[in-house]
Amino acid sequence: MQDCIFCKIVAGDIPACKIYEDEHTLAFMDIGPLVKGHTLVIPKTHYDPLSETPTEILTACMQTVQRVMQAQQKALSAVGVNLHQANGAAAGQVVPHLHFHIIPRFADDGHHWNWNPQSYANPEAMQKMANRIKECMVA
Repeated sequence: MQDCIFCKIVAGDIPACKIYEDEHTLAFMDIGPLVKGHTLVIPKTHYDPLSETPTEILTACMQTVQRVMQAQQKALSAVGVNLHQANGAAAGQVVPHLHFHIIPRFADDGHHWNWNPQSYANPEAMQKMANRIKECMVA
C-alpha cells in the first residue's frame, strides 16, 4: 500500500534499523521503544487485520517472533519478554499493517502495563459470552 509506513520500510523508501529479514518477514527496531530493544516483526506483504491474514504468513511471523525473542534474551540478558499485537484503532493499533511488538523485559526497566481487570457478574454470564464466541468460531 502506497501510504503504509511499514510497506515503505519494506520497499527501502524509509530507513529502519533492521535486525532480521527473510522471504516473508522483516524485524526492525521500534523508533519509540517501551523498553530499549523493543522490536517489531511485520509481514513483508501488506496484511491487516490478523484475522484476514493467511495462516502461512502468520506462521512465518511467529517463527520470526520466536527468533527475535530468543535473540533479545541472549543479547540483552532479558529476563522476560512481552509480545503485543493490536487490531484496529479501538485496540490501540496505530499503523494499519499487521505487526507484532516484541518487548524485552528487565526487573528494573520501569515499564508497567495499565491492566485493570474486570469481572463478570457471575459464572453464568461468563459462560453465556463464551457460548456466543464459540458459536462464531471459524473452522
